[in-house]
Amino acid sequence: MALIEEGRVCVKKYGRDAGDRAVVTKVIDGSFVNVVTSSRPKERRCNINHLEFLSEKIDPKNKEQLVRTLEIEESKLGGSAPKPQKPKEKK
Repeated sequence: MALIEEGRVCVKKYGRDAGDRAVVTKVIDGSFVNVVTSSRPKERRCNINHLEFLSEKIDPKNKEQLVRTLEIEESKLGGSAPKPQKPKEKK
């Protein structure tokens, strides 16, 4: 299904975030995805049956696009973008 992909904008149909816009950040499998919503900007797992996919698509790693799409403050978007990992020190 072409609608289930990273960066797809959607609307939550069920749950605490019902009616809020969301962005798919990661596809887990055929039934679940990770999303960031406007009311709870922390990345969360969601069943795809609880989402209504829209025709919009953005880059989920770009904070500016996420802030503009979800209409939230950038300071609230703390943990959604992956952090660069430090190289491990050798002993």
